[in-house]
Amino acid sequence: MLEQLLKLEPRSDVSLQVQLRQKIADAIMRGVFPADKALPSSRKLSSQLHVARNTVVLAYEHLEDDGYLVAIERRGYFVNPEILKGRAKYEAQRKEAALAVPSGYEPDWDQLIKSQQHKQRNIEKPKNWQRYKYPFIYGQIDTDLFPTHNWRECCRDSISETDIREWASDHYVLDDPMLIGEIRTRILPRRGIWVDEDQIMITVGTQQGLYILSKMLLDQNSVMGVEDPGYTDVRNIASLSNARILPLPIDENGLIVDNALSACDCLYVTPSHQSPTTVTLPLERRKQLLAMAAKDNFVIIEDDYEFETSFAAEHTPALKSLDTEGRVIYAGSFSKILAPGLRVGYIVASKEIIREAIALRRLMVRHPSANNQRSVALFISRGYYDALAAKLLKVYERRWKAMADALAKYLPQSSSPPSFGGSSYWVRGPEYLDARKLKDIALEQGIIIEPGDIHFAERSSNHSDNAPKNYFRLGYSSIKIENIEPGIKLLAELIEQYPKD
Repeated sequence: MLEQLLKLEPRSDVSLQVQLRQKIADAIMRGVFPADKALPSSRKLSSQLHVARNTVVLAYEHLEDDGYLVAIERRGYFVNPEILKGRAKYEAQRKEAALAVPSGYEPDWDQLIKSQQHKQRNIEKPKNWQRYKYPFIYGQIDTDLFPTHNWRECCRDSISETDIREWASDHYVLDDPMLIGEIRTRILPRRGIWVDEDQIMITVGTQQGLYILSKMLLDQNSVMGVEDPGYTDVRNIASLSNARILPLPIDENGLIVDNALSACDCLYVTPSHQSPTTVTLPLERRKQLLAMAAKDNFVIIEDDYEFETSFAAEHTPALKSLDTEGRVIYAGSFSKILAPGLRVGYIVASKEIIREAIALRRLMVRHPSANNQRSVALFISRGYYDALAAKLLKVYERRWKAMADALAKYLPQSSSPPSFGGSSYWVRGPEYLDARKLKDIALEQGIIIEPGDIHFAERSSNHSDNAPKNYFRLGYSSIKIENIEPGIKLLAELIEQYPKD
């Protein structure tokens, strides 16, 4: 029984001792071990679990220090009754309350939950994508390229006694001044953006920043302009405010700047690397867009992700760098270079916008995790972020070229190489192709692709099925370069075999 209850995973990254401590603690809280009987001796338990006796001894000692166990001389370790104090009482009260309520009165959640966002259509990705041989998945990193040693150093140093004093207390609404300073002096100047400290706010990824901005800028009388095809989650977020969402067409140069924009109160745009088509908005259109925003009095949210992975000799200036009136709100994150799981982003805007955004963020989370902020700040300050960006740029450029060659060879005329760079290709398949079905067929062959229909407004709103189905996105940030050509070749064969009627 104990072997199953305390089953350990030798191949886990977590040590056997830590695993054992967690398993025993969980068993204690579930009442598995009787309070009047000693736990198995270290010798017996080590034999049953096939681990070193010292592993069990250290686990018991830690559990004693944590208050789960008490050691009685010559008798062994027993469950500490203090750790279970009140547990039996609350369990009895819970059962008594359950008996007092007749069955058949469960909550009607469809009626009680007023906002059911789970019904929105979102991008779905396999959770176990690392197991696939050809993961053309977008938005993930190649963990082999992650600077583990440097990141561990920064995390370790962020928990020095001095640093803990700075970040461990409740900061209410304040962000880590070191991270704000690094963003202001190291990150933003590369985009031509120069601002004061009170024009930057840290967010839990770009997503939280977009949510906060939508709450501030939109209501049921607002019009939100979004590129079409464009970023699905922006449409989903804007829909929460009941704003009218205006799809704005794009061409080979990105957002089409014309009179349709005049109806907008707020516009979301991805000028450096249009999502999902990867095209770059030319400088002239950026100037036209800013002029129109001034004339028609609307606000622009600029999502400038992936600018660090530009292969162009000269970067096109960020919209925010050209903005002289404070109409552009700049959103960025460290997800594409450092790691998406960190969820550290930022917005840059006028002092008035940042003041209100901080007040709204306070009602949600007060501020993002302060120790994560400090770790990222140290990572940037020591030059590790710049070094990682330079390394990824070289790796991604080789993969970008390998993708271009493979697509030209096996799927000609399906796509154009992104002039900007980035980490993905937007592919147009034959007219008869349904990329949603292709995705399932490809998964069986170890290939991950992202169907493109979800990025079109016609598909994401009202579950219409009028959007083009033959587009899909292929990411190259996490696939090994030697797997790119065989993966594209196999995908092309699957498309060739796809029924044409």
